[in-house]
Amino acid sequence: MFKITRKVSRIDITLEAKKLGEDYLLTLTGGIEHVGAVAVGLFDEKSGRSSSSVLTLPGHREEQLALDSARQVSRATGRTSVVVVGIHVDDIGLEEIKEIVSVSEEMVENFIASCEKNNATIRGNR
Repeated sequence: MFKITRKVSRIDITLEAKKLGEDYLLTLTGGIEHVGAVAVGLFDEKSGRSSSSVLTLPGHREEQLALDSARQVSRATGRTSVVVVGIHVDDIGLEEIKEIVSVSEEMVENFIASCEKNNATIRGNR
């Protein structure tokens, strides 16, 4: 289990991740928590490429964050990932949106770095 929380503007953003077998489930939430977008990332071992698909609930704007996060996690881990994003802030401005997206992306990068560190440790113990 991985969990990180960061204060961004008026809200706390939390990234939680857990393994489901060899795959990953991540939730990225903040403000008024909800499900805004769900993305699945896949890694194709044959081509060495990752891809992702997203479902977005009507009226929500988290699709790009979910889509990019799922693709990045699958590319880095070589595993399937599911990313659920739900961040809501009343009366949000453009600068707040940019800050929330930037910090959220950093949090996903921190998770990936944690996976890479854990995999290096596991490989080193063999």
